[in-house]
Amino acid sequence: MTTSTTTIPKFATEAEEAKWWFEHQDFMLEEFKRAAAEGRLGVGTAMRRAQSQTKTPTTTIRLDPADISKARAVAAKRGLRYQTYLKMLIHEALEKEPLEIEQLSKAS
Repeated sequence: MTTSTTTIPKFATEAEEAKWWFEHQDFMLEEFKRAAAEGRLGVGTAMRRAQSQTKTPTTTIRLDPADISKARAVAAKRGLRYQTYLKMLIHEALEKEPLEIEQLSKAS
């Protein structure tokens, strides 16, 4: 993999950034060609690609409306969204479960 010798600077203004990119068009063209040749050229915006790599899978579960209402109320008191609160509850329960099973097996 070839590394670039041009460092993209921090820009003070948008005009300064636009000028730099205009003056370095040849550099960008060569970088794209190099990335394509090395198989590093992806599809989509950088932001979309970064988000798709960090997303957690979506899971749908059916809950009793009364439980959702309770979760909303408790979450609001804690300053959380109710989905975040429910995710925390599930995570805590899953972390605690192996410990409880171990204690039960020791007691038997």
